[in-house]
Amino acid sequence: MPSWRNWSGKLASKPQRLLHLYSETQAAALAQSAALQGQRIRAVGAGHSHQSLVQNQDLIVDLLGLSGVISSDPQAHSAWVWGGSRIYTLGTALAASGLALSNQGDIDQQTICGATATGTHGTGAQLGSLSSRVIGARIALANGELVDCGPGQEADLWQACRLHLGALGLITRVRLALEPSYCLLEQRLEIPLEQALADIQSMMANNRHCEFFWYPQTDQAHIKLTNKTDRPPVYPLAEEGERCGWSHEVLPNHRPIRHTEMEYSVPADQGPACMQAIQGLLTKQFREVRWPVEYRALGQEDVWLSTACDRPTVTISVHQGVEEDEGPYFRACEEIFLAFQGRPHWGKVNYLGGKEFAALYPKWSDWWAVRDRVDPKGAFLNPYLESIRP
Repeated sequence: MPSWRNWSGKLASKPQRLLHLYSETQAAALAQSAALQGQRIRAVGAGHSHQSLVQNQDLIVDLLGLSGVISSDPQAHSAWVWGGSRIYTLGTALAASGLALSNQGDIDQQTICGATATGTHGTGAQLGSLSSRVIGARIALANGELVDCGPGQEADLWQACRLHLGALGLITRVRLALEPSYCLLEQRLEIPLEQALADIQSMMANNRHCEFFWYPQTDQAHIKLTNKTDRPPVYPLAEEGERCGWSHEVLPNHRPIRHTEMEYSVPADQGPACMQAIQGLLTKQFREVRWPVEYRALGQEDVWLSTACDRPTVTISVHQGVEEDEGPYFRACEEIFLAFQGRPHWGKVNYLGGKEFAALYPKWSDWWAVRDRVDPKGAFLNPYLESIRP
């Protein structure tokens, strides 16, 4: 029997079939066949989600065979890319047309449709998630049709599939809003956490990218400030201190150690207080935890299921090694995050149900209405999604 595991190894599934996609025609046929046979079908990219979004017992479809830039438009600052493209492959390919992603996370191993499925993001108070940059998509629906959508065509479907949870169909390609290629200068410093929290609003307002890590049982914040620069790239890129290079070279970082993660987004003005509460929890109750806490910014956007929908946001992430039971620690953190109006990252651990999500997302019922319209038999659901549906 085929088997699948996510990147961390924490999540596993043994479906009846594990298939690889190589064409949009194949995607449409698979979607229709699964729906007609009453089977569940879930797409997987690089498996970097920490949430149970892929597992099911019927069919898992690997999209990595649909990879690369399809076409680019330097004048319109946009490009069509295949849904299975790993983010790290897009930098050089887009740069050939003088284009670049506006932002990306510090992990670039995900596929573009896996990242947009969950609202993956980088840091920047004026910069949205990757989902916010989706201005068009093609999706293989459960009825076997390949449908294009965008702001002026199937607009509700486009709104829903910008952050889609893999629940609408097989998204084979996306059109991304981009910007001209640019270089970044990254600078790092360490200051006391108390000072960092006092100054964080100013630092985030005055730098394109700003984030910090805090290691439990220390009083230092490890801050990273990154801005556009006219300087030429300097190679090899430094591992510490300053780094200067093209955006797709500077924004990602190597994260090889296997871990599991919880991330919540809270209103930007409540971020420092929430971080102080997490610090207090780790100082008093979970003193054995050594994994860092990460603090980032996310600009307000209008993506229906985005954690930054209709509000300026900061995100706070906690981590634990895969060999450890993260449950007690993460549940205690979640209580704090929820007290600060937090919304969980869709690709990371949370313990919420459908009622909680409905209270957090004003467009929750609208998203499900679109989803149920294009997939009335639930071919693209799985046990986790069934558990949170209205």
